[in-house]
Amino acid sequence: MLFTEDTIGDFFEKQAEKDPDREFMVYPDRDLRFTYKQFDERVNKLAKGLLSIGVTKGDNVGIWALNVPDWITFLFACGKIGAVLVTVNTAYKSHELDYVLKQSDMKALAITDGFRDVSYLKVLYELVPELKTSKRGNLESKEYPCLKSVIFIGQEKHRGLYNTRELLLLGKHTDDSKLLEAKKTFDSDDVVCMQYTSGTTGFPKGVMLTHKNIINNGYYIGENLKYTAEDRLCLTVPMFHCFGVTLGLMAMYTHGGTLVMLEQFDPLMVLAAVQKEKCTALYGVPTMFIAEYSHPMFEMFDLSSLRTGIMAGSTCPIEAMKKVVNDMNMTEITSVYGLTEGSPGFTQTSVDDPLELRVETVGRKLPNCEIKVVDPETGKTVGPGEVGEICSRGYNVMKGYYKMPDKTAEAIDEDGWLHSGDLVTYDENGYYTVVGRIKDMIIRGGENIYPREIEEFYYTMPGIKDVQVVGIPDDKYGEIVGAFIILEEGADISEEDVRDFGLERIARYKVPKHAFFVEEFPLTASGKIQKFIMRDQAVELLKKRFAEEEDEN
Repeated sequence: MLFTEDTIGDFFEKQAEKDPDREFMVYPDRDLRFTYKQFDERVNKLAKGLLSIGVTKGDNVGIWALNVPDWITFLFACGKIGAVLVTVNTAYKSHELDYVLKQSDMKALAITDGFRDVSYLKVLYELVPELKTSKRGNLESKEYPCLKSVIFIGQEKHRGLYNTRELLLLGKHTDDSKLLEAKKTFDSDDVVCMQYTSGTTGFPKGVMLTHKNIINNGYYIGENLKYTAEDRLCLTVPMFHCFGVTLGLMAMYTHGGTLVMLEQFDPLMVLAAVQKEKCTALYGVPTMFIAEYSHPMFEMFDLSSLRTGIMAGSTCPIEAMKKVVNDMNMTEITSVYGLTEGSPGFTQTSVDDPLELRVETVGRKLPNCEIKVVDPETGKTVGPGEVGEICSRGYNVMKGYYKMPDKTAEAIDEDGWLHSGDLVTYDENGYYTVVGRIKDMIIRGGENIYPREIEEFYYTMPGIKDVQVVGIPDDKYGEIVGAFIILEEGADISEEDVRDFGLERIARYKVPKHAFFVEEFPLTASGKIQKFIMRDQAVELLKKRFAEEEDEN
């Protein structure tokens, strides 16, 4: 299997030369289409534009935007001049942006208007008031001394900001020799992308990923999906996350296929895009797929072109996976397990695996990396069927956390093993099953309880649409089991019903002591369930419940 030492820019140029007129990227909602050749030409102009405003090898360039067409242009433009694209979570507000601007030493930042109730322009002008009076490209900010340029992605002009049209024009009038010289200054072991961990636990850390990390990981993932140049991937997961960049973009372009893009997730838009563009693959986190097949207009769409895809980002419910296979024609859907620090893929199921293995495991290890499962307490390797922490070593392991050597040393041990913090088991054939995070594991009176097991059980209860299980602090047992439940429309289920259903079928200590019925779960912008927030919510809800009961008495 291919293992490339190319940079992402070099590899793209080869694809553009091989099949120049094939569609690389399509936005079906506005009928915007780029062939490989057209997109490569746009990337070269933007790369030269960045060089002309002083961005060079090793400089950190931020992007704070939804999946707009030029998001990917910025990634490849940075990839052609040796700069590093720093991906900023679209849900961030002023406090988080302030942190990332300072921690990343960002030299330039590209932004769009905003997202939901947050105006990115307003946030930026408040944090960096000097923008309104500084000459473009020569920003002098007291709070952010590294920041020199801000770029607006679009045609509009704003005080102190370049826009992409101007950068492309600058690039058009910059000699190609400057770009050719820049390409000689770095290689595939250099960092191309820095992604901040989503913060499901702890403070965000800048994960430094190299060209070699993401291009090879993406290629192997595409191989397991049996991608060819004929495949068309509908990609709606955020590009600021590895799911979008590696599993999506890298997997598809290394196989010469086509990306069908949406700026943000909308189940109806996804269904329409798949039908219009005859997509063969679709990605999403479980909540996205559930929203698609549960949509009241679902039956109106022709999804017969679909073949494969990936469900990942959080634990994949078995019942949801079966519905995607049966109702969405995704008979070859796979799941990928990994984390940002691993580029992200550690393991993946294959389209050739029996359905049972594709819905109940996260597959086998990807090529050219090592995997081991160890006892979290002793560090000793555990055998098949035993629960332990999954670790990986190889080309896919990040370069480290930016300016955090201590945190890097905590994550990657002296022998080069990246410790995931996730608990798995594996069988004799090398298939891995995730049972939970070390920190998510519930210890009730000395009994280890894995939330995944209880969640899968409750997916079989009629009327339950989605469920997440968390540990709730308890004076007697240390922790007790709590369940957050989203009901099917029209379902009438009580907390007592949830307990009775469990008491009849699973060990008493695993049955949720408390059930909370909610409309939605707290998610990161990339779709990961934030269980630490749910734990806090459970404590507050119980306080309120107990107070009301006391008042009634």
